Parts: sequence; structure tokens; C-alpha cells
Amino acid sequence: MAPRKNARGLSPTPSTPERRPSSVASSPEKPPGPLSITISPEEREIIKVNNYSASELKNACDDALKRYLSRPVLFKQIHLHTDVRLALGWAGVFTAVATGLYGWKIDFEKSKPGVWVGFILYLVLTSLQTLYSYFVEGDTIFVGRRKTFSKRIITERITISSGTLPVPSSKLSLKPSPTNSPSYSLSINYVQSTSGGKSLLAKGRTHESKEYSAFFDEKGVMAQEVFERWIGELVEAVMEGKGA
Repeated sequence: MAPRKNARGLSPTPSTPERRPSSVASSPEKPPGPLSITISPEEREIIKVNNYSASELKNACDDALKRYLSRPVLFKQIHLHTDVRLALGWAGVFTAVATGLYGWKIDFEKSKPGVWVGFILYLVLTSLQTLYSYFVEGDTIFVGRRKTFSKRIITERITISSGTLPVPSSKLSLKPSPTNSPSYSLSINYVQSTSGGKSLLAKGRTHESKEYSAFFDEKGVMAQEVFERWIGELVEAVMEGKGA
């Protein structure tokens, strides 16, 4: 039998199944991103720094980033690096104090071996603290983790490192000003997994920078909303796997 024609005299074409977008973007398991969190102006305190001090600018941005991302609905900050450095530092202090007391109470000749052991142990602990800070912690300023439940337990881990990029050489001859400032640099790594980390669901990575003058006015007052929006966009981009 010949195929039936429609009113225009054309034979109908067989329908093709509609392609649906990837379930990753529209997954109901997708945890909320930072931009979904509304922060009222009353929750913020005015932050003012010296525009000509790169260390003050960086520290202010680092602290604002940690406050923003460690909100209850977002990530729980992990203080492992700080705990390790403090443990090594205090161990070194106790070793030095114990060695000093031992050398003070015991006769000088008899205390020599013990003092040498304490001295060497102190050097080892101090060296370990320095090496850990340089090689392990590095420029890391924030490590966060979040667990959500949607049919299964999803674990997210985010690691952020920061730094300051100097003024480009082409601008070095210009007079220093808030508009001719160094840049705040961020490296973000994100991993989403389940089954205790055995099954990888998503991961993202990005590296971005922006001039400090974009976040601070001429008086050194920080525009926290602008900074938080920039951070939120970067974090949500790596959460969706769009990071570079």
C-alpha cells in the first residue's frame, strides 16, 4: 500500500527520537553552587586595606574567599595543613624547652648527650615544618569538603591556591596607582565522587587571575559582592567541568 500523503501532498517523514541533553548538567544530584547563596549586606563587615601593599590585598582576598566558601550550606573547611604545621611547631617548642631545662638541672658534662639529642630533634622538627609548608601546603589557602545525599552519598572536595602576579613589565614605568595594581591569581581543583571516593562523578580545574583594583576602590575598601560573584562563577564553572 502506498504511504498516505498529507494535505500538502507530501509523505510524512518518520520521526526521529529527540536528543536529550546530558544528564550531568540537569542531574537532580547536582549540589547547590555558591551563586545560589544570598548574603545580606548586614552580614558583611567593611574591609579596608592599603592599596599599595600587595600582602594586605592578598590577605584580605584570601580571608574573604574562606568566609564565603565555608558557609554552612557550602563547604566545610579542612584545617589539616594548619594542624600539621602547628603540631610540628609546638613539638619543636616543647623540645627546646625540655632540652633547656635538662641542661640547666643536670651537670654540664653529663647533660651533653641529652642536649645534643634535643638540639638535633629540634632541628629535625623545624626542618620538617619548613619542608611541609613549602612542598606540601604550598600556596593552598582553602581545602573544603561537602557531603550531600540524593539517592546516594556524594562527596565533594575543593582545593584552592592563591598568589599575587606582579604588575606587567609594560606598566612598570607608570606611576603606581590603584588602577595599575598587581593581580590576584587563583588555582581551583574540584572533585566529586561517591562510594567513599571509589567512583568519580565529576572533576574540574581552572586557573584565573584578576587585578586587585577590580575588588578595591581608591580608598582601599573592598567590594565584597564583586569579589564573591567572581569566586562563585569560578567555583560553579569547575563544578560543571567547564574549567580550563
